Amino acid sequence: MSLGRFVGAAAITVAAFVSAGCGGTIDGNAQPAIDVVPATSSAAPTTQSSTTTTSKPAPTSSRGGDTDFQASVGDCVVLGGTVDDATIEKASCGSRSSNYKVIGKARTSGECVSDSDNFYAESLDGIETGALCLDIDWVVGGCMDIGGSDPTRIDCAESGSDPVKVVAVLQDTDDIDDCPDPADSGGEYPERRFVVCLQSL
Repeated sequence: MSLGRFVGAAAITVAAFVSAGCGGTIDGNAQPAIDVVPATSSAAPTTQSSTTTTSKPAPTSSRGGDTDFQASVGDCVVLGGTVDDATIEKASCGSRSSNYKVIGKARTSGECVSDSDNFYAESLDGIETGALCLDIDWVVGGCMDIGGSDPTRIDCAESGSDPVKVVAVLQDTDDIDDCPDPADSGGEYPERRFVVCLQSL
């Protein structure tokens, strides 16, 4: 993964959406959302990708490329399902169902900013036709379980496999050591120079 660096205790792998149309095959690909390592660790993140297939939704165009799934920069989505049966749909930002925010559009997933958390890309006959660049839909004061296959918004009193609370989002830094207490982990976005400060629950 070339992306936001996250610190905590688990890694998230997210599958993407794929569709078919016009006699060709459209494949969707996503990268893992985050790699999680201890806040003081120097462990490097790992990279994985996946491919899935499903039915075709209505088309969307952007200056960066074409995707059948309609979303604009700033929209939030819920990306889920499995590698073989992925799902993606719009969701209200900060809502219980939202897990990603569209931060950019590109012709290919490789054109997304290097520290994005994830991407949703479609390809026709093996050639990418468009990509949505995604970050986790973090909400300061809100909680997420980042230990499953997809990040999931939870009530802060709920348990989970790796529940975290968003303590702060710091701009103009890429060092989680700048996070205030009670943050004990965080996500670093070095290209865009911000940090998401997290507290393990």
